[in-house]
Amino acid sequence: MTIILAVLSLVLAGAMLMLGNTIYPVSDVIGVLMGEDVSGASFAVGTIRLPRMIAGVFAGFAFGVAGHVFQTMLRNPLANPNVIGITAGSSAAAVFSIIVLQASSTFVSVSSIIGGLVTVLVIFTLSRSTSFSIGRLILVGIGIQAMLNAVVSYLLLIGQENDIPTAMRWLTGSLNGATTEGLYPLIITVLIFSPIILALGRRLDMLELGEQAATSLGINTSQTRFLLVVSSVMIIALATAATGPIAFIAFLSGPIAKRLVGVGFSGTIPAGLVGIILVLASDLIGQFAFTARYPVGVITGIIGAPYLIYLLIRMNQKGDL
Repeated sequence: MTIILAVLSLVLAGAMLMLGNTIYPVSDVIGVLMGEDVSGASFAVGTIRLPRMIAGVFAGFAFGVAGHVFQTMLRNPLANPNVIGITAGSSAAAVFSIIVLQASSTFVSVSSIIGGLVTVLVIFTLSRSTSFSIGRLILVGIGIQAMLNAVVSYLLLIGQENDIPTAMRWLTGSLNGATTEGLYPLIITVLIFSPIILALGRRLDMLELGEQAATSLGINTSQTRFLLVVSSVMIIALATAATGPIAFIAFLSGPIAKRLVGVGFSGTIPAGLVGIILVLASDLIGQFAFTARYPVGVITGIIGAPYLIYLLIRMNQKGDL
């Protein structure tokens, strides 16, 4: 199933390069990727579509993997970076940098990372008590997210008119305007921290069994959680910096991957591939399925919101809320 997901990801990536106002054949696309000067295609594919596709691939993978890590580690499908406020922290820091500081894209990326890390620290600190409670952590995270969303709304009200479109991208999630140079921090971060998460895959599966079971199996749970949280926040903060907080990708990727690969298999890579598929497919739908063009975050929001409502109803019926 992982191979099928990988092939589907490649097909969608190819479609991103071929489709547009002008449809280019595979031979022209391959020629551009090989560095050839193809009349018309070199600019459209190499300058516009290729960065957009790369942004979708790396951001989708980052959101998918990070969502899977948090859901597995905290043993709750609601415990993903979108719902518990981590991406809201990254977005608030980025919007503050754009509107108040009018900073460069590099500084925006750095502030996004810091915002995500600080948000994680605040959430885990406020949710601590005599014992660790996943439910308490989720509720604190939802409260922090609401507060940060209010901060973003205020910043948009006081922002200058020419800064608002850039800041709005952080609220909807979009692949528009992606440039190769601007994607280097995301690419490098994903290539550095994803192998760390993959190397900790077995320990992550142990954490899903519970704190006592993982400890009895010889897992240093505190160290493992620290490495997983830092690695996940790094890749998701850079993904947010590159594309904005694309709604529900981190929320949907893990459960979909788990259903596809089944139990007994690591879901980290499948979750990343599902994230890629959701982002690329949603972007293609947003571009070509309607008379108007919509950012990818609008389409993923339409897909993810009903699932969130369904999950909340099901968890309430089971007494998990």
